[in-house]
Amino acid sequence: MMSLDLTLLEFFNQQLANPFLDAVLPVYRDKLTWIPLYALLLWLMYRKWGMRRTLYLLLCIGLVITVADQLAATVIKPWVGRLRPCADPELSGSVRALVSCGGKYSFPSNHATNHFALATMLSLTLVDRWYWRLLLVLWAASIALAQVYVGKHFPGDILAGALLGTAVALLGVVLFRYLSRRWA
Repeated sequence: MMSLDLTLLEFFNQQLANPFLDAVLPVYRDKLTWIPLYALLLWLMYRKWGMRRTLYLLLCIGLVITVADQLAATVIKPWVGRLRPCADPELSGSVRALVSCGGKYSFPSNHATNHFALATMLSLTLVDRWYWRLLLVLWAASIALAQVYVGKHFPGDILAGALLGTAVALLGVVLFRYLSRRWA
């Protein structure tokens, strides 16, 4: 499995390398880039449901992202102890680090965890068309894969983060539906 991870890291980080992606992906993967999208989603929630149900969804999203993020960052990463590609001395010189390396550990990716948690929550609550659901999942996947391109994560870190974020979000969807029925 590790050799597949290294092969895919080399593919995304080195073989796909080009000046355009080098300029775009560090900005694309930054959470602040997406503030206009978050504002649009907030407006869509309010328009669809009004204040009360929008607040329930925001509460559930906040809880899901907090739980998923903390599970990844403070429980799983130190327990697994896998070094980031940009911090691994065995890979030094072969990994193109386009952004600050950040923390020491990489498994699972918090970017993937958080974006897949948000995409799953929105896919199963806010949108009801398959193509919007697919677009949300592709959005989360593209941000997560940008982490591999910039040298912060192995592809396996992304997969683990996607699974963790999705699993926690499924629990959040159950909570949201309960709150919506209980206090509608």
